[in-house]
Amino acid sequence: MSAVRFGGIGDEAAPDLAGQIDALQQLGWNELELRTVDGAWIADLPLPRVEEAATALRQHGIRVCGIAARIGNWASDVTDDPAVDDRELDALGARAALLGTGLVRVMSYPNRTGLPEPEWRLRVLRRMRRLADRAHRGGLVLLHENCQGWAGSSIDNTLDLMASVDHPALRLLHDTGNGVPYGYDAFELLRRTVDHVEHLHVKDAVGGGEDTRYVPPGAGSARLADTLRLLTARGWQGVWSLEPHLATRPHEGLAADGRTESGFVAAGRALTALVEREVLPHSPGWRLVPGGLVRDDPAPRSTDRLTDRPTDRQREGVVSGAR
Repeated sequence: MSAVRFGGIGDEAAPDLAGQIDALQQLGWNELELRTVDGAWIADLPLPRVEEAATALRQHGIRVCGIAARIGNWASDVTDDPAVDDRELDALGARAALLGTGLVRVMSYPNRTGLPEPEWRLRVLRRMRRLADRAHRGGLVLLHENCQGWAGSSIDNTLDLMASVDHPALRLLHDTGNGVPYGYDAFELLRRTVDHVEHLHVKDAVGGGEDTRYVPPGAGSARLADTLRLLTARGWQGVWSLEPHLATRPHEGLAADGRTESGFVAAGRALTALVEREVLPHSPGWRLVPGGLVRDDPAPRSTDRLTDRPTDRQREGVVSGAR
């Protein structure tokens, strides 16, 4: 049985874990992607606080489907000290084990210092090989997001990254909405890279560049319905993680404050409505169930997904369940 599970990045809904849990429960979902809790990145949370979070999530029947790192993101540079990333990855390894996941979101380093493109590429590939080796030793899998950084700047660069690093601990995280602000067709990116995609961020947007405005799923120009239909047609399995950016946009210094409506729950309902209206009628065998989709009839495994990684083994009985 193929399965797609709905979830979301918690701090898009609320800064505190209780608010993040409440938003998921309003939607009837049980997959939480963790980026920050109370404004602190997961790598910076003390281990006792992470243990408390794991216990709370288990009690509410929520699984952790991944953790966001700062490695290679919009605030970094390809010339930064690699030791900083090593420390963050090591810290996340300990916390991921407690939370029952092995997936860590990364990006591939902006070039703020203006290095020539070939040098930028070379440095990124060296760093990503090194990080993938370190992640593998620690039981983690890195998920590269199509966001700021060398590999996120074009489809060809993304494919180059995967071919050049060629490591089982490096997979792709496809963000459906990032093509709008960065000026490329995210659906075409997915079509050409889907065999490497392990995880999905769901967002939609209109405009482009500095005029980008984020909107509920299905209301924008990100070709979201096309994307979801492509995945169901291929029998893709995994989590569709909601990141609507309606109130929380870390790269712009914006965060949900828990006192005003974040739009997360409304965006989740819009996603479900979009799936019912524009995806399921074109996806034979698939049906909505609480918290996601299932396909009862056998579907070909079209993606070379990891089947024996710590992520899957750790989840059994541990925690039930970037941008």
